[in-house]
Amino acid sequence: MLLSIALIMLIGMASGYICRRLKLPGLLGMIITGIILGPYVLDLIDPSILNISADLRKIALIIILTRAGLTLDINDLKRVGRPAILMCFVPATFELAGMLLLAPRILGISLLEAAIMGAVVAAVSPAVVVPKMIKLIDEGYGTKKSIPQLILAGASVDDVYVIVLFSTFTGLAKGDRVSAMSFINIPVSVVLGIALGIASGWLLAVYFEKVHVRDTIKVIIVLSISFILVSAENALSTPITFSALIAVMFMGIALSRYRNETAVRLSGKFNRLWVGAEVVLFVLVGASVDIGYALSAGAGAVILIFGVLIFRIAGVFVCLPGTNLNMKERLFCMLAYTPKATVQAAIGSVPLAMGLSCGSIVLTVAVLAILITAPLGAFMIDLTYKKLLSL
Repeated sequence: MLLSIALIMLIGMASGYICRRLKLPGLLGMIITGIILGPYVLDLIDPSILNISADLRKIALIIILTRAGLTLDINDLKRVGRPAILMCFVPATFELAGMLLLAPRILGISLLEAAIMGAVVAAVSPAVVVPKMIKLIDEGYGTKKSIPQLILAGASVDDVYVIVLFSTFTGLAKGDRVSAMSFINIPVSVVLGIALGIASGWLLAVYFEKVHVRDTIKVIIVLSISFILVSAENALSTPITFSALIAVMFMGIALSRYRNETAVRLSGKFNRLWVGAEVVLFVLVGASVDIGYALSAGAGAVILIFGVLIFRIAGVFVCLPGTNLNMKERLFCMLAYTPKATVQAAIGSVPLAMGLSCGSIVLTVAVLAILITAPLGAFMIDLTYKKLLSL
C-alpha cells in the first residue's frame, strides 16, 4: 500500500506539473497517471486502496467543498437568486433529453436504456468545477456579478438531482415501481442539507469563539463533523434524507459569516490540504477508467457525448435570461458547466454490476465522458476566464 501511495503522489504530481507547463489542465496528467497505474493497464495500485477508492474520492470532495464554503459569501448566493436554482436541474434535464433523442438513433438502445445512460452522463463534476471557481473568486474574476458563485451553487446541487433520476431509471429497468417520494426528496434533501450545514457552521463559530484551539485542531474538527454528516446520510434508510455534501459546503459558508477571521485562516489550511487531495482524487478517478471500454466505443459514442453537450449548453443558456450577464459572461457559464468526472466514475459501472443489458455501453460512454469533458472543460475554463470575465 505504501508503494502505491508513493506512486500516486509522486507520478500524479509530476504529470500534473508537466501538463501545466504544456498549458494543459493538471488534472489531465493525474487522470492519465491513474489510467496507467490502475488495474486495467499496469495494475500497480494496491487492491486495498482501490477497495476504498470511493471513500478517498469522497474525502477529497469534502475538502474542496469545505474550502468553497469558507470562500463564499452568503450574500453573493442570495444575489444570484433564480438562475442558481435553475442551474441545479435545467442543464441536466436538457442533457438527459438530448440523450433520449440521440442515443437510440446513434447506439440503437431503448429509451429506458438511454435514460439510464443520460442520468449517468448528465451530472457536472464538482471536483473539476469547484476548484476552478474558487480560483476565480481568489483572483476576482466575475465576482462583481457573482458568476463563480452561480456556477458553484448549481454544480453542488446538480449531482443530487441526477443521482435520484439514476436510481429511479435503474429501478424501472429492474421492474420496480416509480416512487413519487424520490422526486419529492430532491428539493427536501437540498433544503435540509442547507439548514443542517448552517446550523453546524453556527455552532462551530460559537465554539471557536469560546474555546481557543490551534487552527490545525479546528481543521480536524471541521473535517470530522463533515465525515459524520456524510456517514449519517449514508446510514439513513428513510424516504426523506438530506444532502450531506451541500451541508458540508453550507457549514463553511455559515462559519465564514459568523466567524470570518477564523474562516479566512482555515480556508488557507484547506487550500494546502487540497494540494494532496486533488492528486488522490483525479488519480483514483483515472484508475476507475477501463481504457479497453473507451477504445471499443467507436465514433458513435464520441459523437453522442458532444451531441448531448450541446443540449447541456443550451440548458445553461436557458437559465440566464433576466440576469445582468453579457454574452461573453453567458458563454463562460456555458463552457464552465461541461466537465464530468466524479459522478460518472462513481456510478458508471453500476448498471453493469446490476446485470442490465445496457451495462457495458453505459460504462463505455461514462468512461469516454470523463476522458473527453474533464480535461476539455478544465482547459476551456483556464483558457477563457480572463478573456470573458471582468475583474
